[in-house]
Amino acid sequence: MPPSEEWLRGFRTQISPLEGASVAALGALAKDVELLVLRHQLAVLRRQQPRPSFRAADRALLAALARILPPQRRQGMLVTPQTLLRWHREMVRRKWAQPQRTPGRPPVERRVRELVLRLARENPRWGYPRISGELLKVGVRVSPSTVRRLLLAAGLTPAPRRSGPSWSEFLRQQAASTLACDFFSAPRGAV
Repeated sequence: MPPSEEWLRGFRTQISPLEGASVAALGALAKDVELLVLRHQLAVLRRQQPRPSFRAADRALLAALARILPPQRRQGMLVTPQTLLRWHREMVRRKWAQPQRTPGRPPVERRVRELVLRLARENPRWGYPRISGELLKVGVRVSPSTVRRLLLAAGLTPAPRRSGPSWSEFLRQQAASTLACDFFSAPRGAV
């Protein structure tokens, strides 16, 4: 049965003053530590059959106890000194590693996206800069290029084309009055 966390805390406080002492002076303590290491290794082996798998607490305990064992008594350990060093390197790397971030810009929040789309649908004449400016007035900072990207992703076209007739439809509708204006206008000073 592995030692409890409380025991480990007490053990660490006992070991720290002894670190400077010589190994020969430890004598009985070295034997007790060796027994603790062997018992803990047996507990780990009972949990695993093909190959032992060490948990973080197992690694910490074995590294702490192996540190005070005399070199000649480390022969029967399940782990090699290289493994202990690798565990230490991994622990240091995890402690000082920066948190993983996804590449690129962070996504636009859902509520901002919905607000942009709502403003665009309710105000079909507004362009990207106008929508961006109106959002800025209420404290939401979104660039016009982000507004453009969101509208295009939602299938909405730029402002003048969002609603109303297309250019060809407009010309067809206004063709008769345009022709009437052009042909029946009198030049100035002719009368």
